[in-house]
Amino acid sequence: MELDPDDVFKDEEDGSDSEFYQQRESSKEFVVYLVDASPKMFSSICRPSDGGEDDDKAESHFQREKKNLQDLNGVFVYNVAERDYLDRPTARLIKHFEQIEESFTKEIGSQYGIVSGSRENSLYNALWVAQALLRKGSAKTASKRILLFTNEDDPFGSITGVAKTDMTRTTMQRAKDAQDLGISIELLPLSPHHDEEFNVSLFYADLLGVERDELAQFVPSAGQKLQDMKDQLRKRMFAKRIVRRITMLINNGLSVEVNLYALIRPTVPGAITWLDSVSNRPLKTERSFICADTGALLQEPTKRYHPYKNEDVKFSVEELSNIKRVAPGTLRLLGFKPLSCLKDFHNLRPSTFIFPSDKEVIGSTCIFIALFRSMLRLKRFAVAFYGSTSHPQLVALVAQDEIISAGGQVEPPGMHMIYLPYSDDLHSENVGAPRATDEQIEKAAALVKRIDLKNFSVCQFANPGLQRHYAVLQALALEEDEMPEINDETLPDEEGMARPGIVKAIEEFKFSVYGDQYDGETDSLSSRKESETSKKRKAAAAEAAKEYANYDWTYLADNGQLKDLTVNELKCYLMRHNLPVAGKKEALIGRILTHMGK
Repeated sequence: MELDPDDVFKDEEDGSDSEFYQQRESSKEFVVYLVDASPKMFSSICRPSDGGEDDDKAESHFQREKKNLQDLNGVFVYNVAERDYLDRPTARLIKHFEQIEESFTKEIGSQYGIVSGSRENSLYNALWVAQALLRKGSAKTASKRILLFTNEDDPFGSITGVAKTDMTRTTMQRAKDAQDLGISIELLPLSPHHDEEFNVSLFYADLLGVERDELAQFVPSAGQKLQDMKDQLRKRMFAKRIVRRITMLINNGLSVEVNLYALIRPTVPGAITWLDSVSNRPLKTERSFICADTGALLQEPTKRYHPYKNEDVKFSVEELSNIKRVAPGTLRLLGFKPLSCLKDFHNLRPSTFIFPSDKEVIGSTCIFIALFRSMLRLKRFAVAFYGSTSHPQLVALVAQDEIISAGGQVEPPGMHMIYLPYSDDLHSENVGAPRATDEQIEKAAALVKRIDLKNFSVCQFANPGLQRHYAVLQALALEEDEMPEINDETLPDEEGMARPGIVKAIEEFKFSVYGDQYDGETDSLSSRKESETSKKRKAAAAEAAKEYANYDWTYLADNGQLKDLTVNELKCYLMRHNLPVAGKKEALIGRILTHMGK
């Protein structure tokens, strides 16, 4: 999609009524799920009448009930008990939702729907009630939607004549009034029975304003939207929040303002809250400092110091902060390189997404778009210095064009900031390492091709540890006796791996690498060679034994000269006597003196 800075990225001074301004300022979303409860929606459980005396018992009827502030017939508004907030579900709320399936067909479902001879228009009433529920919030600060679920493509199909014309007209006008107030109406058509297709052109095309050239793709796109909604239902979603707002220096005093967004990050369990064993209330942790000489409680804030030439040099908090500040915290553009120079192994950590902002520096978006377009056209990436206060490093800025599918935007336009490695992060090639033969490479490629996952995404697999963690919390909160069964999606597909083609590829690869005498159970790699960790540990212990003999540790301890040694020198004594080496210098000295009995 071609980006137009005069259209897509308008400045705030261009008017607060612009579409982009409304999109950017929308911080809330109000949604009403409008579910059709007419008999056709429950036709799968209805049984046909045989004309006997037990007709009423043979067919499942649905009691008609109304529940809404406007007291309109045929509309049931489901509110949770005491209007609990849905974004913070409680045990009571979850149990209440679990019971709705039992009471839905008895209390909410309609027995007749919209029938001929009745002037009652339940669809009109439902749109009216939904519009009233969405009265809160301004259209500039909130997104308002009505999601309509139905498998009835012609709600007034059983009505004829003037009554049908009048009902259709009033319903269309009600939908237009809601749309004029900034409320969007979205149809999610469900599949009718008896191999019928949902015909949008009968009624809902006019209600939604769907053009004729869009009718053919409307139902497939709506079906994809419904499937996406089902896939995302049980996923924990995070709003795209700004991580940092920094200044990007271009050249000769030219700078723009950009926002940094975090992309994929590992999900971890929530923080632990310590509770009192008696009252079950959260505990508040407090820390106090006690004078080592007098034992008195210190009231004044502690001061930090560093020993230098038998003197304690004191530092304030501001001074320490300035000492640690290596760079000013900006992004400075250094130059450009071809995209072919950027390798996969340069990406050591998750990247950060960059998007322009005109909040402080007006015109940043236009400059950013010009740079963005040039990088895409010339196939270049930018090399920049990211002046993080504690960890400055070189970064690569890679432009990403917008990706759009039938369901909407898949990837937004912007730049990815990839953190380039230092030279120490790149391991040199081991010349003495064994090389694979052409046959081994061929067999390995055939094996990988056999077990390759189509359309793989890290979002397809749930973390089994987190799933079990939340399952335990759910069982405790809902006072459930049984633990929910957790499906570990990371386990290998044993049935799929047992297919003849995959088994043959595995055997051919094993034969090309290990030969026909290899037995994986008795001749494992762990039994034939020592681990690298063990080798490093033994080498470090041998080196520490050599260094240990170079010092008179008793003399150094008696004369208080252990503090003049470096941390690595102190670790030589600890490693020689198999003592822990973790901690600061003072802890290491104390550990040595304790071991020597001084």
